[in-house]
Amino acid sequence: MEDIYIPRERLDILKSDKRLFRQMESICDCKIEIESDRLCLTGNAYSEFLAKNIVFAFGRGFDLNAARLLSDEDYYFSSIDLKHVLGSEKRVKQIKARIIGQSGRTKGYIENVSSAKISVYGDTVSFIGSVEEINEAETAVNTLIDGGTHKLAYLRMEAAHRKNKERAHSPGF
Repeated sequence: MEDIYIPRERLDILKSDKRLFRQMESICDCKIEIESDRLCLTGNAYSEFLAKNIVFAFGRGFDLNAARLLSDEDYYFSSIDLKHVLGSEKRVKQIKARIIGQSGRTKGYIENVSSAKISVYGDTVSFIGSVEEINEAETAVNTLIDGGTHKLAYLRMEAAHRKNKERAHSPGF
């Protein structure tokens, strides 16, 4: 049995949407019980391991369709704690706004080029994708965190994307 703590707001979504809750149990192949402040997962060791990752990703703001990608062994989860990196609440808000962009355009562009899924939730920016996809998306986000322009973030991400494509198509890879 595994206990998972996720933000109250995300826990409340599961409590109120029974269809979503049953779908999560089915995807995770685990019995999930909602306790007052956590989820309790019961299943075999591998199911609990997958469920923990999927539930944690859901807790970081991903929808269930994105979180379920983590059941594929080629997909990973990564997260940047902006509060830890930046310190001030004001700076966290500024960087979150820069990562999302006007009408979500920056986040959308990063997702389209890298193919990684991105969630900006609470004080975190989280990613789901292959190692290469996450690396590309994190390149852009880290450039923005470091104060770089959107143009520079896009150029660095696109360069990483080209390099990954070349590496994948070169002999011996």
